[in-house]
Amino acid sequence: MYRCPIRLPHVTWLRAFEAAARHRSFSDAAAELNLTPAAVSQQIRLLEHHLGIQLFQRLPRGVALTDIGQAYAVPIRKSFTEMQDATEGLFTVRRTRRVRVRASISYATLILAPRLKEFRDRHPDIEICLSTAVWSDRMDDEAIDLDIRHGSGRWQEQGIWQLGHEIATVVCHPDHARCFGPAPRIQEVLAAGIVPVLGSEVEWSRLSHSFGLDFPAPPVWMKADSSLIALQTVAAGFGAALIHESFARPFIDRRVLVSPFEYRLPMREAYYLVARDDVGARSEVEAFRNWILGLARTGADRRGPAEGAAR
Repeated sequence: MYRCPIRLPHVTWLRAFEAAARHRSFSDAAAELNLTPAAVSQQIRLLEHHLGIQLFQRLPRGVALTDIGQAYAVPIRKSFTEMQDATEGLFTVRRTRRVRVRASISYATLILAPRLKEFRDRHPDIEICLSTAVWSDRMDDEAIDLDIRHGSGRWQEQGIWQLGHEIATVVCHPDHARCFGPAPRIQEVLAAGIVPVLGSEVEWSRLSHSFGLDFPAPPVWMKADSSLIALQTVAAGFGAALIHESFARPFIDRRVLVSPFEYRLPMREAYYLVARDDVGARSEVEAFRNWILGLARTGADRRGPAEGAAR
């Protein structure tokens, strides 16, 4: 036999029913809905009449759901929750929290960018705007909140935090290393040409002096203005470069480059996180600062005690 479907009840009746079912009280439901208990009772009676079934048992003190009332309350509550979530998700205007970060192209590409998803997973409401620069020693751009800067750490800004300690290693292409036999000597490899990074040319003589290698100034094949360019150049198969180990690690892990010598040179300068003086105590800036300092501590732990002692 065909059964005519029941029309959906009025939403105000359903709202009164959901509140009363949740509180197990007409009075508490009335207080939540800014109605009188009599109005709530009347709306529930209209709902029961519409459905043709009793949803509440009226007790001397309070009310209790009938079995069918309990079964009906579950999907009604779920429907109201879903409507509330959809309304908030689609129509609530949220204030965008944004952190504007500038970093060297090498640090941004090799260290920061591959790990930003981790930050996003922790703070999905914070947007990171990342820009790069080859050289930077001051923040005269109000469009930057935080600067990741390489140097001594002695700058005018008040908020400066060191991002670990750097160690440099000699890297080259595996085929280039094999040209010098199964146990290449560093003097022979460097004599074939190097790709120094501008501003760090003196590190080659420091390497020679620190480990008593006594090699002459290596011939320069080309100079690069960033570690990233130097890495890409030697990865193409020619020359050697003296690079921060944290920068070289992705290339070494992918076996694009090798570090054929045990020499690890502690660097005199490091990367620092620098805050613009007027950035203020913004929670999103604090969240990024705590995250990247934790990242730096994790990186130091992974380098292990031997390399930590070398610093």
